[in-house]
Amino acid sequence: MGVGALILLGLLAFVLWCGIQCIRQIGTPGFKTWPLIGVTLEVAANYHRLYDWLSWNFQVKETMTMSATMPGRSFLFTVDPANVEHILKTNFANYPKGEDFQEIFQPLLGNGIFNSNGEAWRFQRKTASFEFASRVLRDVSCRVFKDHALKLARIVHGSQESEGSLEMQARIKSSSFLLRSSRKFIQDLFMRMTLDTICYLGFGLHLGVLAPNLPRNDFATAFDACNAIISYRCADPFWKLKRFLRIGLERNLRRHLQVVDDFTHSIIQQRRLQLQDHHARIFIRFLRLSLQSKQDLLSRFMLLDESFSDDHLRDVILNFVIAGRDTTASTLSYFTYMIASHPDCATKIYQELHEFEEFQLSDNSHRPSSFEDKIHGFTQLLTYESLAKLVYLHAALMETLRLFPAVPLNFKLAVTDDVLPSGAVVKRGSTVSYVPYCMARVESIWGSDASQFRPERWRRDGAWDFSVSPFKFTAFQAGPRICLGKDSAFLQMKITAALLCRFFEFQLVPGQILTYRVMATISLVNGVKVTTSNCTSE
Repeated sequence: MGVGALILLGLLAFVLWCGIQCIRQIGTPGFKTWPLIGVTLEVAANYHRLYDWLSWNFQVKETMTMSATMPGRSFLFTVDPANVEHILKTNFANYPKGEDFQEIFQPLLGNGIFNSNGEAWRFQRKTASFEFASRVLRDVSCRVFKDHALKLARIVHGSQESEGSLEMQARIKSSSFLLRSSRKFIQDLFMRMTLDTICYLGFGLHLGVLAPNLPRNDFATAFDACNAIISYRCADPFWKLKRFLRIGLERNLRRHLQVVDDFTHSIIQQRRLQLQDHHARIFIRFLRLSLQSKQDLLSRFMLLDESFSDDHLRDVILNFVIAGRDTTASTLSYFTYMIASHPDCATKIYQELHEFEEFQLSDNSHRPSSFEDKIHGFTQLLTYESLAKLVYLHAALMETLRLFPAVPLNFKLAVTDDVLPSGAVVKRGSTVSYVPYCMARVESIWGSDASQFRPERWRRDGAWDFSVSPFKFTAFQAGPRICLGKDSAFLQMKITAALLCRFFEFQLVPGQILTYRVMATISLVNGVKVTTSNCTSE
């Protein structure tokens, strides 16, 4: 037998032995690494349930770090809060957004705040921080959030009067796209609401997609398609080849990106024309000297540096769309599912809201009678200060964010060799990931009921306590990259949730299974199918 044949026989025997070892481990937690292809097969087979698959694997040791290998890439995953703090704060400079991650998301996020490092990131964050720290923005946001929550409540109420079901209402009022997506109606409403608000507050644009006739929105459809296609690149080692050959999902990416780019560039051109208007020129010098004045985010970037290209401003827009639209809308969708599947929690929220309303109206002898007057009157009670009294509602939102963090998986790149607090060794160039979705289900972090939705979790020693380490509750990241829009997100979610839970009771349509889409943000494949009934009291 020749040397070549012996080598081939030995290689086959080695592959067979590795295969047998992997097969023996099927059904037990832990990554199954195959020769040459690493965990590629396992990732592909479980991609549709990626975060639950990762949670199952973390059972090997609940707060451990795990390493996996794919062709040419090395991954390290962790759910250990001490490791998370080390990555996000203690050794922050060693864990930027990796080049692989940046290349993957470049078509959609470009060089925006979520896809940049160093000076580019610092400049965008500093500019945006002025807006989010502004009391003017907070007051304007509160008004805008209330106006849009009212619009949403009226549409929900209208669905009862016509068909009694949000799902049926979608069929009779929506465009052809929504006709094919009626099961996503309540999630679609949240997406429309948050898109309208981020476009107005961020870019000064009245988009108007949250309207009774539910107008078709090609941008939102294309943006979601781009998000899903690009996110799948993280699990597809052959995406570059597919991009080159223009096959598979990559074939459609360019078409969807064109729709997204046309939308964003139209916003930019519209704002440039407004800033160049004859009347605007009178104030342009003053605005440059007083950037704390009431300005939308896009105008602030334009006024800071007129040399910014349309492409750079496009990246700014899309990064804040994904931050202000997808995250809040997905959280409200999961919140709806949670209260509909936990009627005891829904009852407690309603009782809190009813008592809140009675207290606020205690000195007012006039009580509205019509439904429209009731919801409008209640909305006016929801001020920035008064919302702080709705502690059970806040706890329910915290639980929703804990179990279903808007960004369920986060990637970093190790610039140099490192050792995590757990003792795990990190090699230079490896991808390091912490997984907020999995962390919420680790019993050593949250207790034996970690996987359960329980707002009372946030009540300790007879008092509500929402102070928690951001390295344990990682829904808004932590360290230098902690979310700038956290307070704004809570403000919109609390206003919307308070209005809906005060006047509507949600019932789940039987037989549905909650299924998420594996994207940069954790939206639902089929949304939440619900019917509603009024729960107003006299």
